[in-house]
Amino acid sequence: MQDAEYIDGLLEFIQTSPTPFHACENIAATLRENGFTELSEADGWQLLADEKHTGRYFVTRNDSSIIAFSINNDAVSNGFQMVGAHTDSPCLKVKPQPEKVKHGYLQLGVEVYGGALLNPWFDRDLSLAGRISYLDAAGDLHSVLVDFEQAIATIPSLAIHLDREANENRSINKQKHLPPVVMKLPKKLEDENKTPQLRDILLDLLQRKHAELGAQRVMDYELSFYDVQPPAVIGLHQDFIAAARLDNLLSCYTGLRALLDEDGSKNCLLVCNDHEEVGSMSACGAQGPFLQSVLQRLCPQPEQLTRALHRSLLISADNAHGVHPNYADKHDDNHGPLLNAGPVIKTNANQRYATNSYTSSVFRKLCHQADVPVQAFVTRSDMACGSTIGPITAAEIGVDTIDVGVPTFAMHSIRELAGRWDGFYLYRALREFFRQ
Repeated sequence: MQDAEYIDGLLEFIQTSPTPFHACENIAATLRENGFTELSEADGWQLLADEKHTGRYFVTRNDSSIIAFSINNDAVSNGFQMVGAHTDSPCLKVKPQPEKVKHGYLQLGVEVYGGALLNPWFDRDLSLAGRISYLDAAGDLHSVLVDFEQAIATIPSLAIHLDREANENRSINKQKHLPPVVMKLPKKLEDENKTPQLRDILLDLLQRKHAELGAQRVMDYELSFYDVQPPAVIGLHQDFIAAARLDNLLSCYTGLRALLDEDGSKNCLLVCNDHEEVGSMSACGAQGPFLQSVLQRLCPQPEQLTRALHRSLLISADNAHGVHPNYADKHDDNHGPLLNAGPVIKTNANQRYATNSYTSSVFRKLCHQADVPVQAFVTRSDMACGSTIGPITAAEIGVDTIDVGVPTFAMHSIRELAGRWDGFYLYRALREFFRQ
């Protein structure tokens, strides 16, 4: 794969993955196209490589987490090469009963998911996507993914004329200031004091765009607002990628492409978990049993799994903080990663990252063999450090782990910025990992 093909694929993946559900669906579709067989956790597994099966499989949980693997030799003797990432990003999620009408405007109440940088959400063209559960004519319950695709809402800022100190000390009240404006009510509804219901709007969407489903009633939903501005390569010399959800769809896509290009000689896994941004403690999160249950099926005996994990390595791929030229003092002087200077090894003495000297040495060797530059990140000693699925997964299954990532600006903003070369550098390192 060349750089241009990688970039085009990454931008398309981000554009069509406004929620973890869509990201998981897109990963699954790509895996199917490349000969992976879908498994169900409810079924017995017979993992055979024959004329119908390539030894390449995947399984999903909650429609938002996915594990893909290629089994090519004895796991007890050779272990697993694993790459981990996460499908979720900070966003605004719609509440169960969200409808608000103020001065004739319909708004939807939202919760803040994860550690979102909130100011950039104002004055953006927002759409809505996610999963809907509905009843059909027979009264059976089904679920479907939806995306309004076009801009249907915005969160207008308060004019500076009404808050002269806005640029110095305006704060955001998450309950009062974030509900997006969806529509101006028609006069008839105002006169009748009727509030449009989101479930009715969603049912209309299903019946218009998915008539074949025969939806009769929307029961519930998990919906998130997102910015409709498409991802783009920007900069005077096209040096940067600007997009929503770079944290961490970039790592999901990069791990996927590396897995597809593995040479068929190793046992390779790609693990993309939901709920990392809120702590990973869920049935499909890294602190849940999903990965453990898959590995137990690959190595049914406890001793077998322990021996296999002793010979395994997990690369936890999650974005890193690039040194911002306007805020360089927020970084340790010797550990300020630059955009387009290669993937970053993330280290923390208090185990907020799982990297140790052995795993970092392995990754440095991989980068050397792939002819990829590599950088290091340690947070300032007087600042708190974030974390990833790396330490959580390492603690859950006892596998050697390293935390790495692509340097990024504006992490957790509605639109983030990365170097256009760094994702491709990471792809080359991960491809080398899967082939070693």
